[in-house]
Amino acid sequence: MYTMELPPNLQKQVDMGESGTDIMHGELKNMMYEAEQELILAQEEEARTEEAIDSMERKYWEGQCDALAAVYSLTYALAFAINERTQAREAAR
Repeated sequence: MYTMELPPNLQKQVDMGESGTDIMHGELKNMMYEAEQELILAQEEEARTEEAIDSMERKYWEGQCDALAAVYSLTYALAFAINERTQAREAAR
């Protein structure tokens, strides 16, 4: 049995009955913001030092931003698809 504990803010949303896609969507927005801030810092450091290791740090954060954006888009698409399915089921009643 998988028993990963959620951070309290996410557990509260689960307890309040929020959908999983809505919770993920919101959390991904936060993660994207944090990654973008790290990317900005990495870009500034790379420009300041021109060290190869700093280019690697920038590339890491660019990849993080891209990956999070892809998952964010997926949760967005899933939320709309689920909503459309729900509406179609309700209309068919």
